[in-house]
Parts: sequence; C-alpha cells; structure tokens
Amino acid sequence: MKNRYGLIVAAWLLLLGGCAGVKAPPAAPSVVTPGGATTPEASPQPGAEPAPPAQLEPVPTSAKSSNRAIVALLERAEGDSRAGQHEAAGALLERALRIEPRNPWLWHQLAQARLAQGQYAQAITLARKSNSFAAKQRRVQAENWQLIGNARVAQGDTAGAEQAFRQSADLVQQEKDAAGFSFFR
Repeated sequence: MKNRYGLIVAAWLLLLGGCAGVKAPPAAPSVVTPGGATTPEASPQPGAEPAPPAQLEPVPTSAKSSNRAIVALLERAEGDSRAGQHEAAGALLERALRIEPRNPWLWHQLAQARLAQGQYAQAITLARKSNSFAAKQRRVQAENWQLIGNARVAQGDTAGAEQAFRQSADLVQQEKDAAGFSFFR
C-alpha cells in the first residue's frame, strides 16, 4: 500500500512539474475561483501587476478527507461553488468543519468561497488558518498562498500579492525537489 501511495504522489508531482514551466500570458491579475476558473480583476496600478499564480492540478475530493460524510459535503459545496452559490457552499463547508475542525483542505475551501464572495480579508484569514493545520502538506499550503495572492490582488496590494505568489511557487518547488529525491532511494 505504501508503494502505491508513493507512486500516486510521484505521478502527481511529475504532472505538476510539467505544468511549472508553462508561462501565462501577461494579462491583468486574475482570481482563481473555487471551481478552478479564473476571473479577471481590475488592476489598481497599470504596469505594476504581480506575476500570475502557478496553475496547479486539481486535488480529488477523496484525497481531502477519508471521512465519507466530509467527502459528500465537499462535493456538494464544490457543486454549489461552480453554480455560483457561494453562500450555500460556505454553509456546507462550515458544517464539514464542525466534523473535522483541523482539516486544512476544508479551511482552504471555505477561504475560496469567501474569496468568491469578495470577502478578501476573511479569505486571507481562513487561508492562514488552513496553513496552521497543514503542517508538512506543501500542496495545500501552496494553494493557500495562491489564494492569499489573489485576495491581495483584489485588494490592490500588488507587493503583497507578489510575495504570496512567490511563497506558493517556493512550496511547489520544494515539493518537486522532495519528489525527485524520493526516486533515488
């Protein structure tokens, strides 16, 4: 079982590594919505836009929790988010957090819902809370830093957004380096 998990992680990281070299066209900063789509945001200062966030492959819902009730709530919340019903998604995620209050993916998903609602400060706070529970889960930490970067872009804080996107890219690189090392054991 351990080898199977290692192979799955290695395959995921190889896919992620292949996407890391893809450059996004220089455009206005964008916000990544919970469904993975990007929506353009008006730039507060033309010419001072932060680098766009790295695109990450979606994580399967089943990888975010082993609890079937949580997986069901996450799937419903993701469906509501895709339908633009971010309040309903937030309510489902809050319900899931009552069951698993230390699950970093749930906090991240709730942060995405708040970002989509335009509640940028709360989205940043929730992403930071997610990071506090993420320990060595670089993937969720990287996604949280991307979310923080998107919220900062929306707030007009280009310097803060650049810093957050850099932190996300560093975590992705660390994950790729760790995966490369594990192939030679």
